[in-house]
Amino acid sequence: MDNLHFDTLIIGSGLAGFTLALNLAKTRRVGIVTKQTLNDSASGWAQGGIAASLSDEDTPEKHVQDTLIAGAGLCDESTVRFVAEHAQEAISWLIEQGVEFSRDDNHGTGYHLTKEGGHSTRRIIHSGDATGKAVQQALIEQVRSCPNIQILEQHIAIDLIASDKVHKDPTNHDKHCMGAYVLDRDNGRVRTFMAQNTVLATGGASKVYLYTTNPDTATGDGIAMGWRAGCRVANMEFIQFHPTCLYHPHAKSFLISEAVRGEGGLLKLSSGECFMADHDQRAELAPRDIVARAIDFEMKKRGLDCVYLDISHKPASFLQQHFPTIYARCLELGIDLTKEPIPVVPAAHYTCGGILTDPIGRTDLKNLYAVGETAHTGLHGANRLASNSLLECLVVARAAAKEINNQQPISMPMIPDWDESRVTDADEEIVISHNWDELRRCMWSYVGIVRTTKRLQRAQHRIDLLREEINEFYTHFRVSSDLLELRNLVDTADLIVRSAMLRHESRGLHYSRDYPDVLPQACNTVLQKPL
Repeated sequence: MDNLHFDTLIIGSGLAGFTLALNLAKTRRVGIVTKQTLNDSASGWAQGGIAASLSDEDTPEKHVQDTLIAGAGLCDESTVRFVAEHAQEAISWLIEQGVEFSRDDNHGTGYHLTKEGGHSTRRIIHSGDATGKAVQQALIEQVRSCPNIQILEQHIAIDLIASDKVHKDPTNHDKHCMGAYVLDRDNGRVRTFMAQNTVLATGGASKVYLYTTNPDTATGDGIAMGWRAGCRVANMEFIQFHPTCLYHPHAKSFLISEAVRGEGGLLKLSSGECFMADHDQRAELAPRDIVARAIDFEMKKRGLDCVYLDISHKPASFLQQHFPTIYARCLELGIDLTKEPIPVVPAAHYTCGGILTDPIGRTDLKNLYAVGETAHTGLHGANRLASNSLLECLVVARAAAKEINNQQPISMPMIPDWDESRVTDADEEIVISHNWDELRRCMWSYVGIVRTTKRLQRAQHRIDLLREEINEFYTHFRVSSDLLELRNLVDTADLIVRSAMLRHESRGLHYSRDYPDVLPQACNTVLQKPL
């Protein structure tokens, strides 16, 4: 069947989407749409762990304060407290689902807790150096065995179905989401999925940059779809660049975890000289934005291709035990981290902005929720504290599920099928691949770690031209997966640039040479689509 009806439709298959699905499936019929397979998400790539105040030396209040400091004045304190105070029960829920975290009795919890940049104490619970993979595999097993969850792999959402479009009444004040149009990639058919509630859980937008630690799926789909449907977006200028992505021609998007620095790794120049203390008194344990800018500064100042992360002074057995995935991958590429430093560069890593929501995932559009990296809850502010992202997925998704479970079922009206009567097959696909490459290079060159007004204006000009060409292509030809991703990327790039141009200061992850100071009052950048 091309048309399906669900109680809740979840677009995305990361930790946020799985958590929501499993917390709804006892009473609701849930559909999970994922454009590749259940294994393909940024959640599964997370190495470090999940922040939670679990030890006797730690408290939720300490976690709150560390998050507020990292967020540089733009965190929503009520959201931060909500997430920090629900962290322990979220971890307990994961353990109930079969997630096995690394054990250690040194912290009074039975689990090993590590420390990462920006945290004042050890509070990162983890599963070796592949926490995301361990969590994802445990939840995938639960999702696949649940009879109330229908999995739709190789399906990519095109657009949300909003009531004003169905009823052709843009003045309707009871505008709500009714589901989504979705492309079945295996046969090229567009299907109509109806739902009482729809959830955007598609992850972030780091694929808009040429170099990223994210999987190929991180193309800003949920953010773009929510924006086109009329949701506000917030703080899209705050793109977190992870300081340490492995620099090697055969190491596509391989991340060297924050925890390596947390356990004593030192950043060095090719000469062996340490440089982080010249940039921040916290040195390697400074927040990610400071470390990324420091590396960017040193590379540009000295004309370097990379810098080096050295933890070879630690015992080999310690490194092999704590970082088995990183150790094995580096060894495959001829780098023995027990004996030599690891070449690293910054890369786009995390989207701190997104669809504006409240702490339980509700958006501006009735019956539409956004969770995880797609959403802007106010937790991260101007800079995400390490290992708060997986925590946000868990806490907000569980809260959204509770809200949805309390709703009464409603009848759904008929929704018209996707109209392909005025489109044809694309005459040539080179337009898509060329524009994809040009967009990502433009964003890397002009909207990266250090920005200027002139660079942003150049980016905006190119994005406007690309959007016009892409939208013309979208209007006249049948949709494809590559075209849909490109359309979402260009919309997301536009939101990032427009937001960056509105911020006349340097705060957190947004650093402008033209506005190097911090304004006395911290304000969110909120964009709203004209009616």
